[in-house]
This record gives sequence, C-alpha cells and structure tokens, in this order.
Amino acid sequence: MDELLSLAVALAVGLLIGTERGWHERSGEEGSRIAGIRTFGLIGLLGGLWALVAQQLGELLLGVAFAAFAILVMVAYARAVALRHDVGITTVMAALVTFALGALAVRGQMGVAAAVAVVTASLLSLKPVLHRWLRHLEPSELYGALKLLLISVVLLPVLPNRGYGPWQALNPYAIWWLVVLIAGLSFAAYFAMKIGGTRKGIMLTSLLGGMVSSTAVTLSFSRLGRNGDLCRLLAAGVVAASATMFPRILLEVAVVNPALLPHLLLPMGTMTLVAYGGAWWLWRSNRDGSNVTQPPLRNPFELLPALQFGLLLALIMLASRALYAWFGERGIYLLTALSSIGDVDAIVLSLARMAHGELEGELSIRAIVLAAMVNTLVKWVLVFAVAGRVMGWRVGAVLGPVLLGGAVSLWAVATGSIWSWH
Repeated sequence: MDELLSLAVALAVGLLIGTERGWHERSGEEGSRIAGIRTFGLIGLLGGLWALVAQQLGELLLGVAFAAFAILVMVAYARAVALRHDVGITTVMAALVTFALGALAVRGQMGVAAAVAVVTASLLSLKPVLHRWLRHLEPSELYGALKLLLISVVLLPVLPNRGYGPWQALNPYAIWWLVVLIAGLSFAAYFAMKIGGTRKGIMLTSLLGGMVSSTAVTLSFSRLGRNGDLCRLLAAGVVAASATMFPRILLEVAVVNPALLPHLLLPMGTMTLVAYGGAWWLWRSNRDGSNVTQPPLRNPFELLPALQFGLLLALIMLASRALYAWFGERGIYLLTALSSIGDVDAIVLSLARMAHGELEGELSIRAIVLAAMVNTLVKWVLVFAVAGRVMGWRVGAVLGPVLLGGAVSLWAVATGSIWSWH
C-alpha cells in the first residue's frame, strides 16, 4: 500500500503540472503540443516506476532512465521547433522536473514532491505577470537589487558576530544587519508603491516594516517627505509604523517574561489605539496621493543614509554599555533612554530578562514603557530633522497624544493596586 500511495502521488504531481501546461496551450491543435495533461501524468508515473525498479536493480538504473527520457524529450522538442518555430523550452524543463518529482515521491519524499509540484505549477502560471514585471523593470532597479543582495547575502554572513572594543559593545554583524535592514526597507517601499500604487503601498510598507523596525521606516519615509504632494500620506505611514511597534514589544515581553505582560497592557494598549486611530485619520484625510502613479523614490537603493544610521547606532551601543558599567542599576533609566534612540528591541528584551531576578518588576515595567516613549519621541524628532516642519507637525499631531496617553496610563498603573510583585 505504501508503494501504491507513492505512485499515486507521482501520478498526481504529473497531472497537476500537466493541467497548467494543458491550460496554457489549450488553443493549440490536437497533436501540436509536446505534452499535455495526460502525458505529464504519465511522465510523473514513469519517474515513480523507474525509482521503484531502481530500488531492486541498482541506483544507477534511475540515472540511465532519466538520461534516456531527457533524450526522448529533446527529440520531441527538436521536432516541435521544426514544425512551429517555437524555441521555448519551458515545457521541456517542466517534463524533466515532473520525472524527477515522480521518482522523489516513490523514494519516500511525498510531501516534498507535492510541495515542489505546486511551486512549479504556480511558477509556470505566472508567466504573464513575470514578463510584465520585466518589461517595466528599470536598470536602476535591477542594479539596486543586485547591490542589496551583495551587502546582505554575500557580505553580512562573513562578518564576525561578536563584540569588539570597550565592553565588547560593537558587534559588526549586528550593526551591518541594521544597515541591510534600512536599505531593504527603502527597497521594499519603492516596489510596494510601484506595484500597489502610492497610496496603498505606503501603508502596506508601514505595517509590515513596523514589525521589523519602525525607526527604519521613519527614516526612509522622512527622506521621501520632502515631496510635499505625499507629505500627509507619508506621515500616516510613519504613525502606522510607530503604532505597530507597541504590539511588537508586547509580543517580545510575552515570550521572554510573561509575568510582565498584564502590567504592560494598559500603557501599550493605549498608545497602540491612539496611534492607529491617528494613522487612519491622516490616511483618510489625504487627497493628494490618490492620483499619484509613480513612486517618489528615484533611487531604490541608497546606502549612505543607512551607513550613517549604522554609525549612530554603534555610538549608542558603546555609550549604553559604558553607562551600565559605570552606574549599574542606578543608570537603568538613562541606559534605557539612550538605547531606545535607535531601536527598542534589544533594551526591551534585556529588561524583560533582568526582571526575572536582577531588577524589580516595577522598575522593568517603567523602563520598558520609557523605551517605547523615547523611541516614539525620537521618531518625531527624526521626521522634523529630515522631512521638515510640515510633515513633522502632522506626525506630532498624533504622536503627541500617543506620548501623553502612554504617560497617563503608566501613572495609573503605577499608582493603582495593580502592582503585586512577590
């Protein structure tokens, strides 16, 4: 029964890919196609049968069978080219993949074979979409993507992931990872606005980017905010990214120290609701960006601003470690404020872990909320400094009440009967 089941999966894999190929070439005359749904089903079954035979007669036999099948397919392809003058080899490659997937299913990898078959059929069906993207792809976009891959896939993995300098505060891997993050968010914002339109793309990038680094989103959007036509829409994006930071903090605390979570719900929840409400108000009140068809990003990859941010972060890391070493717990608030200038994740996770015994729970709660408020204030100042007063006041019209709501709710929690540390 196991063998029959694996052969059934091999047949299903071929039928799935064959369905896509048959639908793609459905307008062709009978007999003009290299392979259709029935042929692809038989190819998958053939691969499974040869894998089954090879288990009994030797592994080399499967390789010989695949080579013979490849020769047969190439002969059929040559005949098709002579008749139709169509030199595309997509169907030929799909047939070879189908044979391999049928053999893989019989070898006990039925889940992998089924998953790859779905991916293959999806990729084959995306031809119009992919070709349309390629036609609209500009040289600067292609070069920008390659540069981003170079600094992330090639350079980032070889950097040492350990501390250097005083107090081991400077980690090349961590710093460069933030450089890649900022560059990647700028790149994502460019294509999100180009594919989804400026109005939808900005908010999509804000919500997703805020789950990674709302500060990086703020930096990217502030640089775009010099374009007055999109000022209100970009302000809504900055506020939405800032709002997403608060649930992210709650998630981090829930993983590291769930005991702190009930005490953070009121201040973090208040700031979340006010920020999302303000972002919705800014987005709904925008009218200028609705007819913008071209994304405001002219260069999809600019490394210099990301490098500058990385240098600032390195300085903050060094200063934070120095304060902690010199003042210990007495400097926890100052450490939190400085650490939150660039990013809140590291300090939030540290405070949550320290609340297990090194710090009092009440102090940890206040410091975590302080980190969120300081980072929110920094984003507001960043918008003023980079984008200018117009966008800065629009962002401040929301972030100001956010900070006020966080402070009032934290005071209510701290002075009430909710504290119960034992």
